[in-house]
Amino acid sequence: MTLLAHDRYCDQIAHQVAGLRAVVTSGTDLSATVPTCPDWSLEQLVRHMGGALRWVELLVRTRAQEHVPDERVPMHDGPEARGDAAALDAWLGETGEMVVGTLREAGPDAKVWGWAGTPSSGFWARRMTHEITVHRADATLTAGLPYDVAPDVAADALDEWLEIVEYIQRNVPHRAANEFHGPGRAIHLHATDTAPELNAEWIVELLEDGVAWRRGHERATVALRGPLTSVLLAFFRRLPLNSPELEIVGERELLEFWLERATFG
Repeated sequence: MTLLAHDRYCDQIAHQVAGLRAVVTSGTDLSATVPTCPDWSLEQLVRHMGGALRWVELLVRTRAQEHVPDERVPMHDGPEARGDAAALDAWLGETGEMVVGTLREAGPDAKVWGWAGTPSSGFWARRMTHEITVHRADATLTAGLPYDVAPDVAADALDEWLEIVEYIQRNVPHRAANEFHGPGRAIHLHATDTAPELNAEWIVELLEDGVAWRRGHERATVALRGPLTSVLLAFFRRLPLNSPELEIVGERELLEFWLERATFG
């Protein structure tokens, strides 16, 4: 699968950090519960995301060859003051500048520890792009603000998620992943609002030897159709399947089966 350019990932991290900062400074109650991550408040979500970015920045800058504990990351948990939007915004802004600068300096091929079999700085640029893309959705949904994603980024996010599912199934003992083995059922994801050259359609097969996927338009056991951003959010369990912009054709139970189990990564 063709990846986006390294600079595109770096640009998107900067863009998504700016979007997350806009939520922080929008006047939304930082103690509000995040509907799509109900164990977190909005402030906890932002601190989690900023901490992840700082962790990656340290990994890449030091060319770490093994996992680095969170407690070794300076300012990992954010500013001491709680409920202070200005302090949280400043910390997040500094975080974004740090991680984007470090990733640009490293380029995509620096050798860095990674957990999914791709030990490079490029892996982390891609991973953080999609981590913050999805968590910005959590934040904007909490704030009731509009949300969109560039089509190439949304499509790559779906590719990456399916690659993670494959990796977990093959390399990490996981009960839910093992349940994806099956007699040839398939899920078709179909974005209805993109240019044909993007090929924003996916076939996800649940076979006897595990999950296989590819881009393309084929008949399947169930199809999830709608605008690409909506398909992305639904497949990441951020948008209910009964949302009016989505259409499900075929055996809805298979799609629900997948979404209930694809909760790792």
